[in-house]
Amino acid sequence: MDKNLGQTHIFVFGRVQGVFFRDAAKRQAQKLGLFGWVRNLNDGSVEILAEGKKEALEKMINWVKQGPILAKVEKIKTEQGNFSGQFKKFEIRFN
Repeated sequence: MDKNLGQTHIFVFGRVQGVFFRDAAKRQAQKLGLFGWVRNLNDGSVEILAEGKKEALEKMINWVKQGPILAKVEKIKTEQGNFSGQFKKFEIRFN
């Protein structure tokens, strides 16, 4: 397996729903060449599972810390995982 590939699971807390966070995250992930998904959670947070080059994953994490212009990110939690290759695109999931 390519050591340059990885997976990042991100949980984003704050004012992150109703501010186009998922759409902006999808566009950012696609720009970075990442695969996976983003979805809203019932507690008001946003969950992202992204796979791709580790350098691109770091850029995604840095972007998430700020989020789109209307968002107010208070904290994020990340978990690193192994690249699975199961995703063919990056999409918005609706639970």
